[in-house]
Amino acid sequence: MRKIVFIGIVGIMCMACNKVSIPKPYGYYRITVPDTAYVPFEQQYPAYPYTFDLSANAVVRPQKAEPYWINIYYPSLDATIHCSYKPVRKNLRDLTNDALDFVYRNASFATSIPEREYSHPEANVHGVLFNLEGNTASSCQFFVTDSTRHFFRASVYCNCPPNADSLAPVYNYLRTDVIRMVESFEWK
Repeated sequence: MRKIVFIGIVGIMCMACNKVSIPKPYGYYRITVPDTAYVPFEQQYPAYPYTFDLSANAVVRPQKAEPYWINIYYPSLDATIHCSYKPVRKNLRDLTNDALDFVYRNASFATSIPEREYSHPEANVHGVLFNLEGNTASSCQFFVTDSTRHFFRASVYCNCPPNADSLAPVYNYLRTDVIRMVESFEWK
C-alpha cells in the first residue's frame, strides 16, 4: 500500500510540473522628485565670490580641500553636485582643458554628449553645459568663467550605480536645477 501511495504522489508531482516558468524582468522603484523653489546662494554664503539660484531642496556643504569649493547635496534624491572654484592666473587654458578632460573621460560610457554654450555679457559669465547621455557616472557637467579672474566647474553625481533608465526622473530634475544655476550665475 505504501508503494502505491508513493508512486501515486510522484506521478502527480511529475504531471503537475509541465508548465515552463519564465523569469520576470527586474523592476525599478518609482522615483518621485520634489517640487522646486529657489533661493539665492548668497543669502546663505555671502563671502563666496559667486552667486546663483539654489534649490530649496538642496543642502550646501562647504569643502575644506580648496577655498570656495562646495558640494550641493539633495538628501531626498541622494545626489550631489560637486562644485569647484579656481582663480584665473594666466591659466585659463589649463583650467578649461582640465574641465573638458573631465567631461570626456565619460565618453566611452556616454551615448552622446551634447553641449550648450551660455553667455551673459552683462554679468560677464560665459560657459558650457554638457549633458552626458547614457550610463555615465556624471549625467551633467558645466563650467563658467569671466575669462580673467574666476573659473567655476560643477558635475552631477547620483550616489548609486549609473542606470540612465531608472534614474531618468532624477537626472531630469537635477539637469533643470543645473540649468537654473548656470542661467542665474553671477560673479561678485
